[in-house]
Amino acid sequence: MNRYERMKMQRRMHRRIRLVVEERRMALALRPPAAEPVHDPDATVEIPRPVPDPI
Repeated sequence: MNRYERMKMQRRMHRRIRLVVEERRMALALRPPAAEPVHDPDATVEIPRPVPDPI
């Protein structure tokens, strides 16, 4: 096997490994959410104002 064939084979293996890693990454990212909702730190939260007591 010459140098060109060896490089070609290594590139092919590297590409296959990259595809598998990407597939696993996507599978882990698309897992169904847990029982509690995910907290979004950038979400806007409405702060309720206290109702003044009638005088």
